[in-house]
Amino acid sequence: MGILSGSRKLEELFTNTDALPTESSKAQTDTEVSVYELFKDARDKNLINTIKLNRGSHIKYVKDGLKGLPTYLVALDASKPWLCFWMLYSLDILGDELSQDLVKKGISTITKLQNPTGGFGGGPGQISHAAATYAAINALATIGTKEAYDLIDRETLYNWFLKLKREDGSFVMHEGGEVDVRGAYCVLSAATLTNLVTPELTAGTAEWIKRCQNYDGGIGGEPGIEGHGGYTFCGLAAMEIMGKTDLLDIPLLLRWATSLQMQLEGGFQGRPNKLVDGCYSFWVGGLFPLLEAIMTRNLPEKDVEQSNSEVSKYIAQSLFDREALQEYILIACQSPKGGLIDKPKRGADHYHTCYCLSGLSTAQHHVIYDFERAKGKDLDSGARSLLWKDDVTNRIVLGDPNNLINSTHPIHNVALPNVRKMIEHFYGERNF
Repeated sequence: MGILSGSRKLEELFTNTDALPTESSKAQTDTEVSVYELFKDARDKNLINTIKLNRGSHIKYVKDGLKGLPTYLVALDASKPWLCFWMLYSLDILGDELSQDLVKKGISTITKLQNPTGGFGGGPGQISHAAATYAAINALATIGTKEAYDLIDRETLYNWFLKLKREDGSFVMHEGGEVDVRGAYCVLSAATLTNLVTPELTAGTAEWIKRCQNYDGGIGGEPGIEGHGGYTFCGLAAMEIMGKTDLLDIPLLLRWATSLQMQLEGGFQGRPNKLVDGCYSFWVGGLFPLLEAIMTRNLPEKDVEQSNSEVSKYIAQSLFDREALQEYILIACQSPKGGLIDKPKRGADHYHTCYCLSGLSTAQHHVIYDFERAKGKDLDSGARSLLWKDDVTNRIVLGDPNNLINSTHPIHNVALPNVRKMIEHFYGERNF
């Protein structure tokens, strides 16, 4: 599929507006025009088969950030584990091997963020926070060494997780903080990678997340809140970790998610009637591998017994336009100075670099759940995370074949091999 290779004129894909413009509709038109100009130039010059991922520029951008950040980014002082994760992950997914110096510095930085009472803060001496802890664990998974794994104090971490747990099954983001579906995902993702998922930890959580799903299918931050791409990913991934996706209305969620892919831009918006944003290439695009697995799991047994690739390929092709998402990322989201961006005319940052690349990986690779290996086994969350694999027969790489980047895990958003290494360290070797 794709936008540029389609038969429709680009001019036909603009959003219909009425005679009563608003700030929102003006912003939508401005965004569409900026993308249209880039797409028209690419179509007129027949660049669809030669579009390049500026890998070298992006690697340089990330490495420059690791050497030091501009002074205005002092605003991210409480986001040190996120900065570590975004940058180390970006290098890893781009295929640039982490140097021993980077590994050493990464471990040194994350070590200073762990609190004696459990969990990781956003900076040295700052209180532990679920999101910061998730980022720290993912950064350590990306580093992927025994020294990185062993710095995690699992006993205090688990006890701290329980302090975040509420009687209704929800989690607060930090002690005394707000209830948020992100808390459930951050805790359960980190707990899965470190072998800390227990019935005590998950009691009531699936039922609480079910209450966060709205009439339109999206999942909000808490019950009664508007659905949002990031919250929906967190909710669905947490349910997949617990094996409780049957509690959600999956067809309705699928309809909601597919409606967020923009007809001209090809990228995703985070909510209906909002602007396209490169970060939702993952937060919404990342829903589809999970939805595919859930839909395949829900097929009658006789259908599941077909080859995994046949069933999955059929479903994968119908969920979202993988080529269109790649067009948006490669044509509209690459900064000429290196790094990736939200939308045209914006500057690069490490957050959008990370999640544009995650979305690009999701669109290029067909990562599927291996039902054959799962059949007849009583699997814990760690084992289930190991059953995701890259179906190399169904990759789609737009433009230059060298644009292919590494595959990312649909639940944890860490490169697939690094998830395996960390899980096998904390659970023992698995024959999967």
